[in-house]
Amino acid sequence: MNNREKAKEGNLFWVSFFSILILILTWQFIVSSGIVPHTMLDSPISVIKLFFDKLTNVNPDGATLGAHILASLQAIMLGYLLALLIGIPLGLLMGWYAVIDGLVRPIFELVRPIPPVAWIPLAIFWFGIGMTGKVYIIFIGGLVPAVINAYTGVLMSNPTLIQMAKTYGASKWQIFKTICIPSALPMIFGALQVALAICWTCLVAAELLASDVGLGYLITMGRRLLLPKLVILGMLMLGVTGFIIGYIVDRIEKRLVSGLRR
Repeated sequence: MNNREKAKEGNLFWVSFFSILILILTWQFIVSSGIVPHTMLDSPISVIKLFFDKLTNVNPDGATLGAHILASLQAIMLGYLLALLIGIPLGLLMGWYAVIDGLVRPIFELVRPIPPVAWIPLAIFWFGIGMTGKVYIIFIGGLVPAVINAYTGVLMSNPTLIQMAKTYGASKWQIFKTICIPSALPMIFGALQVALAICWTCLVAAELLASDVGLGYLITMGRRLLLPKLVILGMLMLGVTGFIIGYIVDRIEKRLVSGLRR
């Protein structure tokens, strides 16, 4: 990165910083001036005080902020990784082997239009309102983009390379391993971010409706107890945690892509 790019990046940082600062100051002014009553919206100062209080205090929702964040992180990482570990190989095999595509595709097309939230009642019946039910909902949400991207990536393989490999006597498995999977990698990397965003949405939905701990549950308790600052704290923690996870996935993706290019 040259000096010009570094300066440009530095300017963008300060622009972003001041936009957030203006938002917070405007928020504080609206609440302090009484334009919006405290019963509907708490001030940023109240939310910050609650943040430090919830680091050690389990009241009024039964767990500390750290316990809520940890529960949400455990659920999303388990569901997300499970969706990738099953969805990507399944999509690759469906894209290359017609028999597997014929067996799995009708079931997949039947399940795909069903929103993950619609599975919540069955998840409660099968697994209760604990961690397993949340992981199941997140897994269903992340599975669809993982399968579709891997499947599409195989279909985008260069037919000339495939024909050439056949001419030189390569087996179907060798073509799949050496041509189709590398061709599908850009689409698979794209699935990492798409699946993560969907998994995060599913996590919140699952915790809002069927959970006893987690950031979604924290928001639900804030609504039940008529505490807007608890709702806002839960929402902010969801945003910050989701941003950090997305940043980590993005860095891993870029490192893998640069490694492949070398």
